[in-house]
Amino acid sequence: MKLDIQFQPRLFSALKNYSKEKFMADLMAGIIVGIVALPLAIAFGIASGVNPERGLITAIIAGFLISFFGGSSVQIGGPTGAFIIIVYGIIQKFQVEGLIIATIMAGFILLLMGILKLGTVIKFIPYPIVVGFTSGIALTIFTTQMKDLFGLTMDVVPAEFISKWIAYGEVFDTVNLWAILIGILSILIIILTPKFIKKIPGSLVSIIVMTLIVYILKNYFQIGAIETIGDRFEISASLPKPVHLSFNMELINELLPSAFTVAMLCAIESLLSATVADGVTGDKHDSNTELIGQGIANIVTPILGGIPATGAIARTMTNINNGGKTPVAGIIHAIVLLLILLFLVPLTKHIPMACLAGVLVIISYNMSEWRTFRSLMKNPKSDVTVLLVTFFLTVLFDLTIAIEIGLLIATLSFMRRIMESTQISVIKDELDVASETDVVNDLEKLIIPAGVEIYEINGPFFFGIANKFDESMKQIGKSKPKIRIIRMRKVPFMDSTGLHNLESLLRISQQKEIKIVLSGVNEEVKSMMKKTGFINKIGEDNVCSNINDALNRANALI
Repeated sequence: MKLDIQFQPRLFSALKNYSKEKFMADLMAGIIVGIVALPLAIAFGIASGVNPERGLITAIIAGFLISFFGGSSVQIGGPTGAFIIIVYGIIQKFQVEGLIIATIMAGFILLLMGILKLGTVIKFIPYPIVVGFTSGIALTIFTTQMKDLFGLTMDVVPAEFISKWIAYGEVFDTVNLWAILIGILSILIIILTPKFIKKIPGSLVSIIVMTLIVYILKNYFQIGAIETIGDRFEISASLPKPVHLSFNMELINELLPSAFTVAMLCAIESLLSATVADGVTGDKHDSNTELIGQGIANIVTPILGGIPATGAIARTMTNINNGGKTPVAGIIHAIVLLLILLFLVPLTKHIPMACLAGVLVIISYNMSEWRTFRSLMKNPKSDVTVLLVTFFLTVLFDLTIAIEIGLLIATLSFMRRIMESTQISVIKDELDVASETDVVNDLEKLIIPAGVEIYEINGPFFFGIANKFDESMKQIGKSKPKIRIIRMRKVPFMDSTGLHNLESLLRISQQKEIKIVLSGVNEEVKSMMKKTGFINKIGEDNVCSNINDALNRANALI
């Protein structure tokens, strides 16, 4: 069997008709996006529990590979806020080496998902789940920034949500007023910048302004109580080197749930970002190629010291708004960040931690989607349940558990709705054909012969409905007709449980000397019945194309 792999990187097709005009547009967009990505890469790296270099390395390597191998023309890849909590949790439990192995495993999972063409399946994850875990992540990111925003003195910040707030309360008397002032000013600058400057992001303006202020305060006014990146981390302006890994099957088994979560989160966020971009540009991304590109990026990046990466909606929109046309813009953005790493990264040691905390507070606010969250609370109870369960599980426990249980509840809710919408009815005397679609004469009513009952299934005949049908037949089974016609014209598909229930009905009816006739079976369902041998059991003549033929067959059997 030949495996048909759908892998057509958008870069290769874009270069076929490339022009100078497109290059100039990509060049300007790439430079701007690279500058925008700088503070975010540093902030996401630090918030994830690693040094700022790893955030920059991720933005450079993953940003390049996602643009080179991805299936979207304008997607910009790199570290994102969604990964902060899961990355921080993995590091707390398995150290940085465990994070590297988990990310590589996630890369292979993404690669496999793309090869198996599961890109379109990811899009069917219910919206309340996406909003629930996104809002939960936003609240958790906000929580992680309280230490730096208030300049609290504490050795270790607990990983759990409630434990964090308890720990903050215990050391709140160590609040640093300089940190609060810098954090608040940073937030105000980010909020106000778009009102005066459209092209330059407020986060970059905030970092530049506050870094200059803090530098002056520390060096000219001798105020040393303001913590900067350089006080906490050593930053090296050099190219990354491959890391040495040692792992075994026991460690792989322990990391598999975390790797699966990283892969799912990467797939959801990257395809969501690409879909949003399509809505703006009018283009159409290749979801399976995008997953393969994301997989390649997440296999290579951690080997060179990076963290998980995916498509970043904010940077992708910045690329589009500044004229980016092809994946070349994403490659240029990576090159710009590389140049910054090699020549300007020593300057980043002067950035105040409270300023980065302010940047992440704004990012968490934008991620929270509180307006969408509030509007979803007006939806049916099943959607609200999925939303709230996913949200609280993300905040209080783990993103893996949140997605799994959220999907389980959403699936059960969907099944319940299908069961409620599917009707099973019995007709004994006459059939009103005014609105029927499978009647081949002009009579207003079809007379049902004595001893014949018609049972109609209206909807898909899968395991949930099959059990409902079985219960209905037991209640109806008190009567003993000579012929039972099972009308299936409105059954679009049937699974093995539905077929099993039909076989049980056939066997019980035969024991009671009751004949079974099927009416209006579509080709897909009929093909399944043939493959499993059910047609031979019931008899080919007892499977009719319409209700007229079924009634004629019933008369013949009587």
